[in-house]
Amino acid sequence: MKKRAKWSGILLSTVLMGSLLLSACGSQASAPAAGGQASGDGGKKDFTYAMSGVYKPFSFKENGQLTGFDVEIGQALAEKMGMNAVPITNPFETIIPGLDAKKYDAVIGSLTVTPERQKAVLFTNPYYRSGSQIFVQEGNTTIKSKEDLKGKKIGVVKASNYLDWAKKLTDEDKITQYDSDITALLDLPTGRLDAVITDQVVGLRFIKEGGGKVIDVGEPLSFDEQAIAVRLGDQEAVDRLNKALDEIVKDGTYEKISQKWFGRNILQKQ
Repeated sequence: MKKRAKWSGILLSTVLMGSLLLSACGSQASAPAAGGQASGDGGKKDFTYAMSGVYKPFSFKENGQLTGFDVEIGQALAEKMGMNAVPITNPFETIIPGLDAKKYDAVIGSLTVTPERQKAVLFTNPYYRSGSQIFVQEGNTTIKSKEDLKGKKIGVVKASNYLDWAKKLTDEDKITQYDSDITALLDLPTGRLDAVITDQVVGLRFIKEGGGKVIDVGEPLSFDEQAIAVRLGDQEAVDRLNKALDEIVKDGTYEKISQKWFGRNILQKQ
């Protein structure tokens, strides 16, 4: 009887210990996905920010790690706000609905400020400036400006500002939508496309890195401002991010990140 009582005590202790461990794990797993929750980093709150993750050099995977200009800007802003940076990837075509659903606190994903988007989100001050540019295969002499795109096959990223341009310049059945600008640019030499409309900075870096025999043609279709998006009504977040953005510009952090990725300051008008 004493022996049985001894083993019963050990079994009861083991069960209690397991219950405590499961309770602890359950507490961690139930933490919300976004909204400034406390993290394990010295009690700092998380700053969760989204991007597509397939928009090199702004956000992309390298050796399994998410990196790029947008990622580093988010990290610098989080540091100024005293928060823990948590970059998140989300398909670009659903990135604003994801913000609205509170999957993350902000979008630092090269969102061009447009009147339509201003109805859906609040924007901060611009964090970089660029333009919409036409790119074609090297040696293409039939496309020299936007007027030459009628009836041509154009590649653009899904739900992007460039899709709107393509619809104005060619027939809708001639438009191919991609998850990534780089994939679209790589299709130019294959003959699947006659042109790609994308961000000027993205295309020029693609050319610089030897991504293919591609050239830019004509004047930029537009000069755009990209800003950070937060949910409608969250003016406090806009003010906090604008303050942090001003600080990284003034202390040289922005210049350092921009020079690293583009060899120039892409906030300044060229």
